[in-house]
Amino acid sequence: MTPIKKAYGYVTRIIDGQTQVLVFQHPIPEAGVQIPKGTVEPGEDTQDAVLREMEEETGLRNLHVEKRLADDLWENDDGAIHHRFFYKLMISDAEDEWEQQPMGGGEEEGLTFHFFWISSMNEVELIRGHGDYLDLIFT
Repeated sequence: MTPIKKAYGYVTRIIDGQTQVLVFQHPIPEAGVQIPKGTVEPGEDTQDAVLREMEEETGLRNLHVEKRLADDLWENDDGAIHHRFFYKLMISDAEDEWEQQPMGGGEEEGLTFHFFWISSMNEVELIRGHGDYLDLIFT
């Protein structure tokens, strides 16, 4: 079975010298607090995919990819194998919190995500797998 490629984005900003990471509360309680991510399209470069997915999910533009932090193979709750690509992105101008309806369609159609920033690894409990490389941001 070919793994499903997923692009994850740790969108960061610096406020008063402190790094913050963008997260969102999913409207379905079981889906918890997440970081933006999405599926890499066939033939799409993973860096292009993370930029596209960040814009579709967050509405943010003018994101800058700093670097790819990690990639791994991971078993999802449904048993599917994901090849995950984690990127650190920077933005200099964003609201402190906002509501956004993802533009990518699919199972997120019609949902509204509540975006906000965290300043440490332990500030919120992220859904399984989403905080796996946060230690590379909050060092």
